[in-house]
Amino acid sequence: MHITARVDYAVRTLLELAAIEGGRLTKAETLATAQNIPHKFLEAVLADLRRGGLVNSRRGPEGGYSLARPATEISIADIIRTVEGPLASVRGERPEDVAYSGAAERLQDVWIAVRVNLRAVLEEVSLADVVTGGLPGFVEDLTKDPGAWERRRV
Repeated sequence: MHITARVDYAVRTLLELAAIEGGRLTKAETLATAQNIPHKFLEAVLADLRRGGLVNSRRGPEGGYSLARPATEISIADIIRTVEGPLASVRGERPEDVAYSGAAERLQDVWIAVRVNLRAVLEEVSLADVVTGGLPGFVEDLTKDPGAWERRRV
């Protein structure tokens, strides 16, 4: 899975908002500075997040951004889908929409399994889990496997 800068910035921005007590409105400049994100890029990401219903915004001197729902109800998968689309795609299509023949006939099943595994982690980890450090147990178990930290070579 390739995690784009847009996804990385969106997740980090929402984590900053989730960490703010009382859901106070926060300026884009403050968020950009806190996470070292280019301000102009962040403005575009925030627009996507607003359209996707993950943040609220208010204009003006007292304006800013806040989470549109509690941090416990926003998964990492929600953020990825909002800014990039489906978690897994094959040549821009959903895995269930591709078909193969011959030696590659079962490849669709592999792509479906990849999507299932991505969902298993990304749909179960909320912003609140990351901010509090309370990741689900199965995620902690996955990261404890020494092989998870090894780079693979082609």
